[in-house]
Amino acid sequence: MATINVDDNENLEKAIKRFKRMVEKEGIIREYKKREYYEKPSTILNRKNKSLARKLLKKNHKPHDSKSAY
Repeated sequence: MATINVDDNENLEKAIKRFKRMVEKEGIIREYKKREYYEKPSTILNRKNKSLARKLLKKNHKPHDSKSAY
């Protein structure tokens, strides 16, 4: 749970910015959006497998060398 202590003489906009940074750092918004709707376990598994395949493809992809092409 993200909490901040606001002093009496502290600017409200500054406190709100601090709170937003803390929420972003802890990943609360991302977690909320992920859990907003129910997702079937098979859908989660498919998404993770596609992500892994994309990562492996990117890792194994050899960069194009323009000097050796001609």
